Amino acid sequence: MKRWFAFFMSFVLICTAISAPTVRAEETEADSPLVSAKSAVLIDAQSGMVLYEKNPHEPLPPASITKVMTLLLVAEAIENNELALTDMVKASAHAVSMGGSQIWLKENEEMTVDDLLKATAIGSANDASMALAEHVAGTEEAFVTLMNKRAKELGMNNTVFKNPTGLDADGHVSTAYDIALMSKELLTHETVTPYLSVWMDTLRGGQTQLVNTNKLVRFYNGCIGVKTGTTDGAGSCLSAAAVRNDVSLISVVMGCATSAERFDSARALLNYGFASFVRYTPATTTDTLPALPVIHGTSESVSLSVDASAFLIQKADQEAVTESVSLPESINAPVKQGQEVGTLTITAGKITQTIPICASADVPKMGLWSAICLMFSRVFAFR
Repeated sequence: MKRWFAFFMSFVLICTAISAPTVRAEETEADSPLVSAKSAVLIDAQSGMVLYEKNPHEPLPPASITKVMTLLLVAEAIENNELALTDMVKASAHAVSMGGSQIWLKENEEMTVDDLLKATAIGSANDASMALAEHVAGTEEAFVTLMNKRAKELGMNNTVFKNPTGLDADGHVSTAYDIALMSKELLTHETVTPYLSVWMDTLRGGQTQLVNTNKLVRFYNGCIGVKTGTTDGAGSCLSAAAVRNDVSLISVVMGCATSAERFDSARALLNYGFASFVRYTPATTTDTLPALPVIHGTSESVSLSVDASAFLIQKADQEAVTESVSLPESINAPVKQGQEVGTLTITAGKITQTIPICASADVPKMGLWSAICLMFSRVFAFR
């Protein structure tokens, strides 16, 4: 009976998804996004720059977007050789009892980490995510401790996790901005990212069907994930990432009234981002910076470095970008490698990036012996 129910739900998802509109060229010309979500944010997936926000720091129930953190911790465990995709995981009674979206694990049933990742990332299965959490940390409580620790490390200052599934629980909250941060981090882990963009797959030798709960994976050009979430307390939520040309974006919407509304809002944010922004690569680099004179140092000058990474600017401003280097005429020794000695300011319309310029090497202060050696070297150089 459960197997027939699984096939029926998969059929409903497929039929619903097929009716979803594809992206039209004229949609990308929108001047600004129409977002009906309670909270939303759009960020550059490379730099983390916020491109649009609406109540981005309001704590709300995140539903199954919680599983982004679960997937992240599993990915990190695999990459740290603490876990392998081929490891067998035995489902506990607790994992089996989760309810909601599931693959109907039976107590003591064994599945590989690989299959459970599929079930979690594609089908948002609560029983699968709990089984993974218990396998990684021993207990749900221990895994939740890891979740909250990692959240703090990522700067998710308004997030508190109470479980690894996203099922409604008192005090289990996150924000659109925090979810964008952990989604950005998850996308850097190639161990897990392939699962996020799979539209359909199967488990148990084809007996269990999986259909991605994120319709944008199938119906939005360039979508690479990330995760949906729906509960009574949270409404409909979505973290969606997409890449086109050299622009990669993450949109997060929370508290939507319907599933269709979350996809429309996320699509609107992504369309706005791709239509409005372009990646700019600074002309000022470490190679173009002059050496800075050093007074009373063992070297007469020090080379400089600047970490001027590419970032997004408004397309309308790309012909009027200014770069300004601010450096002193000289600097007194001693100089430490990495010491900030100046700034690079890049301005493009309303967007301003200020980037430190640093010394590339140590330059000790000249002592008496160093001064004598320098004097003799110059005397003999002129002979």
